[in-house]
Amino acid sequence: MLYPPPPRARARASSPKKQESRIGASRREDETIRGETCLYSVAPYPLLFAAALPGGEAVKSIFGPFVELVKTWNLPDWLVHWGHPANMAVVLFAMGGYGTYLGFRIRFSDDVEEKAKAKDLHPKLLGGMFFFFALGATGGITALLTSDKPIFESPHAVTGFIGLALLTVQSILPALFEGNPGLRMAHGLLGSSIMTLFLVHAALGLQLGLSF
Repeated sequence: MLYPPPPRARARASSPKKQESRIGASRREDETIRGETCLYSVAPYPLLFAAALPGGEAVKSIFGPFVELVKTWNLPDWLVHWGHPANMAVVLFAMGGYGTYLGFRIRFSDDVEEKAKAKDLHPKLLGGMFFFFALGATGGITALLTSDKPIFESPHAVTGFIGLALLTVQSILPALFEGNPGLRMAHGLLGSSIMTLFLVHAALGLQLGLSF
């Protein structure tokens, strides 16, 4: 008995239009995935901070020779990395903290002798804090550049510049007390706000230091 041959499997060839549509869909899917990845990995805040603080390249060029010199010293990595925050923490809590305490004693103490000593020491301590913070800013920039990290692109840098600007205003207010006694209250409130800002600044600096 003769059996008919089995039917041959037909290879289904998809039309060129279908292949193009599939390739196009695959490409769109890949582009969507890549677009989502870029969206999740890029935060706009550093760009906003950089825009608010122009001149980063100019500062790099100014600090460049000194940074190269520091690199030749072969300092321990931990010293370069944590030297600036350690020094600034001492200035903040020792000079700033005690200076702020003396400011409150000037306002609320009933002891004439204590108030006189506080009035003498309070501006000296906070003036010293201002000086060392301004000097420390250069140390922080140097530490970042020696580690090949960007500057002026972090909340730590922004809060530092705002704090120094407010300290400048704060140092001018006492000269205006005689003409406007109400400025004493503004001076005290601004001083407390500045110390709070620098505490936030210190926390952001610790976060920055732990990030690399």
